[in-house]
Amino acid sequence: MVFIGEQINFYIDDKIKKSIIEKLRDAGCVFAEEEAKLLISEARTLDGLFTMVNLRITGIPLEHVLGWAEFCGIRIAVDQGVFVPRRRTEYLVQNAVAISIPGAKVVDLCCGTGAVGVAIANALGWIELYAVDIDPTAVRCARRNVTSQGGLVYEGDLYEPLPAKLRGKVNILVANAPYVPTTAITLLPQDARLHEPKAALDGGDDGHDIQRRVAEEASLWLAPGGHLLVETSQMQAHQTFEIFSQYGLIPQLAHNDKLDATIVIGTKPTPLE
Repeated sequence: MVFIGEQINFYIDDKIKKSIIEKLRDAGCVFAEEEAKLLISEARTLDGLFTMVNLRITGIPLEHVLGWAEFCGIRIAVDQGVFVPRRRTEYLVQNAVAISIPGAKVVDLCCGTGAVGVAIANALGWIELYAVDIDPTAVRCARRNVTSQGGLVYEGDLYEPLPAKLRGKVNILVANAPYVPTTAITLLPQDARLHEPKAALDGGDDGHDIQRRVAEEASLWLAPGGHLLVETSQMQAHQTFEIFSQYGLIPQLAHNDKLDATIVIGTKPTPLE
């Protein structure tokens, strides 16, 4: 027997469990056994379990079905219609943490669920955290996550809603901005293409539209010696590097083979540089 739910108020036999795995596998879920285990663990009734399975086999992202994603060892609330935090983005967090200190002023632009800022705060113990997204659905979701770390979430276009008191004072600026070229959106997996907001995926003709806007104003908000970190792809990294340099930041590339993650870090020069 397989018991389900924290309150263990019902159970299923191995035959039903096997049937769920087969349905998930037939629907194209590569990690069907792992997904079945997660769905079973989250269900509270048998009907609820079957509803969750049916949602998953229709293509709804697993994280939207569960209502959460694991990111940097933290459970992050993920509402339907919100960009799901990717494992590779943990590399962005790792680098931000490595160059920051507790109490730093951190701004998470294009925050989605707020996962990046929350993970940085969790690693450092405490930071002054501000998060921004233009999508009201994402903002509502981010508030569930970010406020647990004492942070604030703003709705608006990039820097526009941030309080003026942060100008020239931000130590770490992270932006997991969209970088997929518009013509490549159709090549994305169905989970992302159909169930995540296009604004969280589409980076414009060359994939750099939002990154340019972020880099253009970064120096107005960063403290001297402060850092801007963005995720990109290996193929696009050189152009992101050039964009950072164009707007007065000292750029450097970082790549992690295991996570297949590439980021560009831009540093605002100090007066002596």
